[in-house]
Amino acid sequence: MILQDRIPYDIRQTPKLPGIKPLNPEDWLQVYEAYGAQMARRRHLLDTRRDAVLALDTQALPAAWELSERVLSSLPEGFTVTERAVLCPDGTTVARDDKDPLGTLGRIVQEDLCLMEKRGAEHVLTGAVLCFPASWRLDEKFMRPMTAIHDPVDSYDDDIARRVQRLFDGVRAGHPLWRFNAFPYASAELHQPRYLSERRAEVDPRSAPYWRSERQCLVRLPETQAVVFSIHTYVVQGTTVTAETG
Repeated sequence: MILQDRIPYDIRQTPKLPGIKPLNPEDWLQVYEAYGAQMARRRHLLDTRRDAVLALDTQALPAAWELSERVLSSLPEGFTVTERAVLCPDGTTVARDDKDPLGTLGRIVQEDLCLMEKRGAEHVLTGAVLCFPASWRLDEKFMRPMTAIHDPVDSYDDDIARRVQRLFDGVRAGHPLWRFNAFPYASAELHQPRYLSERRAEVDPRSAPYWRSERQCLVRLPETQAVVFSIHTYVVQGTTVTAETG
């Protein structure tokens, strides 16, 4: 069981979609107390279930390379980056591999990283390292546009879809954005894929054993113009949220 002590923002203030705020570029990538445990889980998933947690369109490789350079140049304190490897805060050394940029990043940062590229009128998911999905599967969303990705989300109507697409079109390099969500969960497991055909189990927020929140960021890559959708996942005991909201 991998839990955080707390969520570093007030989930009682969960905004309606799209709920976007400006983000200081220096605050994009974060390291919290569960770094070692989360990274051990991520590396195990990449070793044993790579096809389930990583996908990359060959045409998206330039964006993946640009993302790799951006992440490695944006790492917070605690990392040591050389030409050949990255020494991580948990003491693990990760070799840099230009042939596997997303797989390499998935072993270094807690964030899941999704590449969204404009194909026609919409942004399409052209690559991702997604170790901690919250009730969705990468193989069902890969190479699909925004509207298709959000098909099962009840609150994601046509108006929201247009607003989100305008948002992706308008994200500027050097001016990232962020939002968060929060949901009650019955399990603390971080890797929770779910098929579209499977019904999501309902959990009473008043008695939920765990709360799960995603800190979601949008970052424009200036050279390829891809938009990075990053997800930092927090899971805390339900009593933590109850105490804060009581």
